[in-house]
Amino acid sequence: MAAISDRLALNVAGRFFVDSSCIDCDQCRTEAPDFFARDGDGGTSYVKRQPATPEEIAQLEAAMGNCATASIGDETAG
Repeated sequence: MAAISDRLALNVAGRFFVDSSCIDCDQCRTEAPDFFARDGDGGTSYVKRQPATPEEIAQLEAAMGNCATASIGDETAG
């Protein structure tokens, strides 16, 4: 489970984030390229844009559910 305390600095402000456990596998960028980008220097992904509609939230949540290392977090999750 992604930890807010390990949230990467490149993430845009908002509900969803990627933490430092990311292994740069490209899964999130493949599934939801509108929301994730690659940090070539750090070798991780990060959230480049927060979702704005229910459909976009569902797309980002699907990517979060398929993350191999559970590195994508949701600040509103219990």
